Amino acid sequence: MHEFDLINRYFSKLSLKNKSSLKLNDDVFFDKSKNLVVSVDTYVEGTHFINFKHPNLVIKKILRSSISDLICKGVNPKYYFISGSGNKSSFTKKNVRIISNSLKQEQKKFLIYLSGGDTVFSNKLSFTIITLGYSKKIILRNNAKINDDIYVTGNLGDSFIGLKVLKKKIILKKNLKSYFIKKYYHPDLYINITKKLLKFANTSIDISDGLISDIDKLINKQNLSYKLYLKDIPISNNLKNVIKLRKIKKLSCISQGDDYQILFTAAPSKSRLIKNVFKNSGIKISKIGKIYNNKKKSQIINEKNIEIRLKNKGYFHKF
Repeated sequence: MHEFDLINRYFSKLSLKNKSSLKLNDDVFFDKSKNLVVSVDTYVEGTHFINFKHPNLVIKKILRSSISDLICKGVNPKYYFISGSGNKSSFTKKNVRIISNSLKQEQKKFLIYLSGGDTVFSNKLSFTIITLGYSKKIILRNNAKINDDIYVTGNLGDSFIGLKVLKKKIILKKNLKSYFIKKYYHPDLYINITKKLLKFANTSIDISDGLISDIDKLINKQNLSYKLYLKDIPISNNLKNVIKLRKIKKLSCISQGDDYQILFTAAPSKSRLIKNVFKNSGIKISKIGKIYNNKKKSQIINEKNIEIRLKNKGYFHKF
């Protein structure tokens, strides 16, 4: 069973009288009366990270992955709770000290504070993070408008190559290897523009499961479609070189997830404001497509103006 089928079939009805739950179709809980925004994420060894050989890198990755849920909603994360399940080999004194130091660094970087949590003995290593922030409004999912432009921050695909390198499925030179592994473990989060997103974004999501998978989520309750232009989807120069050398398809790289860039839509009238905000912030922003009504099917157009089909839309949890 697909994860969203599970939610819709068994849990959505339980939230009908709770408007703050957003019908369980967003990445956050939003209590407008208290200006409270909450996200919850669980990360399991072997699924969300390969192993725990580098606890300092893993803990930073999962914390950034979690707070990106709030950032893309236009909310600055303020507090977090972390619960870990593991055993003597994963939670050694050395590892726990490393985890603590890494969290301290992230707290300083993102101005967030540890506020509680739990520890449980288990043979399966996992972490659950709850992140809290405060805001009078958020950028909702499923609020795209016909004729909206589609934007994405930063570059896509580097994290996927980093995962391939870690799994030894791609062998690269030392400098490239280090670059892609760093992108896998340390996604770039643009917390300095968080509140500014509220000025122009109609809807938004962070890219965790892949560009195509997440844009489908962005409009999944609306009678809308989209057109994406492959040539406009941003990738790094390093990824361009790898694609050329290894003959990898660009579309497969940008569809795999773990980028944690912000995907959002905005009215064409906001284009100048968007350019100015990102230019002044020194952050890369790319217009990659447009929103249409559902009379047109969603399309991905290549450099030759030909529609291309995607076999793998991204990552999905199946039960």
